[in-house]
Amino acid sequence: MRDGRGGFCYELNGAFAHLLTALGYRVSLLAGRVAGPDGSFGIPYDHLALRVEAEGEAEPFLVDVGFGRNSHHPLVLTGRGEQSDPAGVFTIAETEGGELDVIKDGAVQYRLEQRPRLLRDFESGCWWHRTSPKSPFTQSLVCSRLTEDGGRISISGRTLLTTGADGRTERREMPEDEVVAAYRTHFGFALDRAPQVRQGWVAAPGR
Repeated sequence: MRDGRGGFCYELNGAFAHLLTALGYRVSLLAGRVAGPDGSFGIPYDHLALRVEAEGEAEPFLVDVGFGRNSHHPLVLTGRGEQSDPAGVFTIAETEGGELDVIKDGAVQYRLEQRPRLLRDFESGCWWHRTSPKSPFTQSLVCSRLTEDGGRISISGRTLLTTGADGRTERREMPEDEVVAAYRTHFGFALDRAPQVRQGWVAAPGR
């Protein structure tokens, strides 16, 4: 953690790109816009994902460790058929404008440009998500990770969400005194009080 907050796509995929490059993979940064519930898309540089090429592999992969609803495993970026994954069935479809829609179980998750970008290109999108009252990251704190059985466990505010490998989610509202213990139990975070969103930043006291 840095500055009292956790990471999102720019930091997670940005750091992962450095790691993969150091391991010998060819990595390009791709700019995306996340699909909203009404079918509209977010701001330019709304999301950062990775195009990864591996020696001995004929096709590049889409790798994304910074999007909560994404696949657990890399997807074939140039594949146009269904790709099964523990998180669901994914399809990558090219739009009329030459961009790529990443689709999970029939619903578009985000739209990607195919042009490689530099990390500094995402500064405006990162700034917007850190400061805008319209950004989901300034409205609520979310902490999430995959589980060993292919599901996911998340804390959103005071809500504990447990999603099984079958996609079914159980929600439980926690009293404030349970939130700190839940962060320690499920994420290994030693906090002295419950995190909170403050002044456009995700604050995590005690870290």
